[in-house]
This record gives sequence, C-alpha cells and structure tokens, in this order.
Amino acid sequence: MTEPIARLRSLRSVQLRTVELANSVDFYTEVWGLRVVEREADAAWLRGTGENHHVLSLVDAPQNGLGCLSFAVATPTEVDVAARNLEARGIPLLEGPGRSGRPGAGYGLRFCDPEGRTVEVIAEMHAVAPLTLDESSPIGVTHVVLNTADIDAAARFYCEVLGLRVSDWSEHQMAFLRCNSYHHCIAFNQAEWASLNHVAYEMPSVDHFMRGIGRLRHYGRTPLWGPGRHGPGNNTFSYFADPARLVCEYTSDVAQIVEADWLPRVWRRVPELADLWGTAGPPSGEARACMAGYADPGAFADQPHLAELHRTLAGEPH
Repeated sequence: MTEPIARLRSLRSVQLRTVELANSVDFYTEVWGLRVVEREADAAWLRGTGENHHVLSLVDAPQNGLGCLSFAVATPTEVDVAARNLEARGIPLLEGPGRSGRPGAGYGLRFCDPEGRTVEVIAEMHAVAPLTLDESSPIGVTHVVLNTADIDAAARFYCEVLGLRVSDWSEHQMAFLRCNSYHHCIAFNQAEWASLNHVAYEMPSVDHFMRGIGRLRHYGRTPLWGPGRHGPGNNTFSYFADPARLVCEYTSDVAQIVEADWLPRVWRRVPELADLWGTAGPPSGEARACMAGYADPGAFADQPHLAELHRTLAGEPH
C-alpha cells in the first residue's frame, strides 16, 4: 500500500473567493471577531486569537468558491518529500515546492484534488502572538465541510493521498475525516456538485460560543441554523451567512480522539442526532441553499486537462 504524501498536523487556513470582498472583510472583522493582518486591493488575510499568521484569506472573484485548503506540516523537508510522493502518484504540482511569496511566507507546495480543489501543504509559516481568550472571538479554523459529487472517491483520496483518517459516517451522506486529535478537519457531504458547504471556526468554550452568537444578534445577524450540538463530533454549532452568502459556523467542544482507542461508527440521520440539544430544529430551506452553493470547478476552470488527468488516475473513462 502506498504511503500518504505527508503527515499533516492541522488545517491551518482556508482561502475563499468572494463576490463581496469589502463587505466580507468588514463582516469578518467587525462582526465575526477576526482581525486583518495584511490587506491588498483585491485580497485580505485575517487572523484569529491563535498563533497562525492567518486563518482566513479572502480574494475578490466574479463567483463565490473555495480558493485553497492549507494544511500544516512540521518541516520543509516534509514538503519536499510530499512533492516527490505526488510525482510518484502522477499528480502534478500547481506550484512549489519552495518559499512562498504570499503573506505569512512559509515553504510549501500546491496541487489539486480530483474535483479541482486546490490543496496546500506548508511549513514554517510566520506565527503571531496569541491574543487573550477573554474575548468571544474564534481561535482559528477547525474544520471545513465540502460538498462532493462522489463521497467515496473524495474520502478515499484524502485518506490515501493526504493521510486523513475516517472518524465517523453520517449514514452514506457525510464522511468525517481527521488529521490530528480533533474529530474532523474535513467532512464531505454527498451532493449534486463539488462546492463549499461551510467553514467552521473554533470558539474557546461554550460560553464564548454563546457570547459570539450574542454579538452577531447585536449586529442584526440571526443564525441560519442553531445553536445546537451535533451528534457526530459532539461539537456545538451555529451557522451564519456572510455578505456573499458563504456559510460560516461558530463551534466549540469538538470531540478529541485517542487514536488507538477510536472505532468509527455510522450515525443515523435523524433529528435527535443532528442536534443532541433539540434546540435548533431542522435546517431551513435558506440554510440548505446557502450550504449547497454553486458548482465550483476550482482549478479545473483554468486547467481543464487536470480533470482528465485525475479521471485517468482514478481509472475512469475519459
């Protein structure tokens, strides 16, 4: 069995393409609780209270979508090994390995997955001084849920190539994957097309979680769904829409996994397990529509040959 390309330490940041750059920057700083660390005319980089230089980057674009998933590894040597392993699998690099010229610097590489999502593996990014946990602000990104047209193929790629492990399934509708002790850093949701479902931001405690929701209510922002507590992952949840209608989530208390003791389970998709508290009710039509998004070809939009390559690697007909 071929080894994964690298040992991922965490999901460190997410890049989003947005049709509402200025309004979204205002939302994520004034309302959501992040802080701008660097800003350009067509992009912004925002930090949480943790040590990561940035946890979210926003890029001006004609259509909403996922720009990049960035995973941390320990050393540049691991990035170089990942490059060689990708080459051995026949997966081309979009860039790197090498020093990044983007804000936060670091040494990394980028490639795309079978549905066109750009994935970054990076080491030695700049750190920033942690901020006080007294504020009801996110520490950073804890997970991303991605819609996929083929949940089995998506889960298989991220496990076999990136070394993620399956924590749980929600029937055959969602797969929860982890790279460290957190129950999931990526979850896949079976859907009609590939797109971003939502990005989740970790609050330090349930109290911070509730105070964050209170701050959003102060600004006239009510949840699309929540507050509640999920069964898979045990995490609290409250989902909101940003100015571009991309979905962001406050969460806390994510289940921590002891690797040697964990056995994945298949959860039933019933209301009492979707929300253990019974406070949220079912997600509204608006929430479902925002989470579905629009078909997002990602890197395939500009480089359609990559889609054909991935089909060939998967043994699919052209």
